[in-house]
Amino acid sequence: MPAHDAAAEFTAHSPPAAPPRREIPALWPALLAAPMAAGANSPVLILPDIARSFATTTLTAGWFVTAFAWALAVGTPLMAGLLRRRGLRTTLRVSALLLAAGTVAVALAPWMALALPGRAAQAFGGAGLVASAMSLARTVRRMGVIAMGFGVFAAVGPLLGSLIADTLSWRVSLMLSVPALLALPAALRAAPPAPPAPTTPFDARGAALLATLASFLVLTPRYPLPAAIAAAAGGALLALHVRARPDGFLPAALLRTPAFALCALLACALSTSYFTLLFGLPGQLAARTDWSTAAIGAGQLVALLAGSLCSWLLAATAGRMGGARVVALLIGLGLLARLTADLTPWVPLLLPAFALSALATTAGNATLASYAAGVAPEAQRPTAIGLFHLCYQLGGAFGPALAALSTLPR
Repeated sequence: MPAHDAAAEFTAHSPPAAPPRREIPALWPALLAAPMAAGANSPVLILPDIARSFATTTLTAGWFVTAFAWALAVGTPLMAGLLRRRGLRTTLRVSALLLAAGTVAVALAPWMALALPGRAAQAFGGAGLVASAMSLARTVRRMGVIAMGFGVFAAVGPLLGSLIADTLSWRVSLMLSVPALLALPAALRAAPPAPPAPTTPFDARGAALLATLASFLVLTPRYPLPAAIAAAAGGALLALHVRARPDGFLPAALLRTPAFALCALLACALSTSYFTLLFGLPGQLAARTDWSTAAIGAGQLVALLAGSLCSWLLAATAGRMGGARVVALLIGLGLLARLTADLTPWVPLLLPAFALSALATTAGNATLASYAAGVAPEAQRPTAIGLFHLCYQLGGAFGPALAALSTLPR
């Protein structure tokens, strides 16, 4: 179906209006999810410190970013599947355990080979907390609060990570996801009873194929040809499996919904552009100005805060604008930010372009996630949220890798 038909479908599907069985203040889901953004972005300015600690190169230290992004991408649909089958309480407990265990591993591991699995465990736990927070939010406005929290924590992450590394240690900088556990008691109190035991067996093959495909996609920027070939083969196998089991881990009806596909692909594109700017901008500013690391971090902080705060306004008014207009606005903002960053000869315009990218991505994460969930049947809502955020997190894997392999165009 053409893109304009998919956009028109938004106007016929509104996000579910039914509140959760127990109301929870919107700040608790935001706190449950948003620290993951700080945890993901905290290495932006300290990769050289990590490299020196393990006697390796900055490019190799970039695996701390890639491992986190990979685990978020793979873990999001898997944790959404756990949420759908076992309920919110089980998902919250498993996620908290993974986050805590991963943080201990990062704090104590003497070798990079041990620290990287800990970093991945942090992200797997974070993926479950994000999926849980989105299931508690349900409306565009409440998802807008979560998205704004993501933006604020993402803004604080690089500078806070740098300050903590200078004052204490880079290992402490990689613990910025831990404050999410403060929201765990409130989330557990608001969690509905566990769903009935599933009557169908778990589609382990579908989950494994999706995780494999996501893994190869994450590795594509680093190893383009072999990873692309493997991803194509994995995608073909997954498509055959979905055809054979249309009601399995990946519901065929959801994948064939044009509105859902448009939301997911647009989220991936906006996220990739944003994370490329986020991780590439410090090097670009350092090469073209005499700014210190702290000044660069402060500039990013201001730009991210501006974009994040404006994103909440866009998410709050999205219902009155209509889905098609929101999608068109997000595409326009994303293109304007990317073209400005790529083509401008004036360094001062790089930070406003970054703010526009943060606005488009953060607002898109809130509004598009709500639209994607709104076109899914209630039973498939966790799956829709998980698959949507898989696409968003793939952008979080593509962007840093692309920024590490090349500088921003001048």
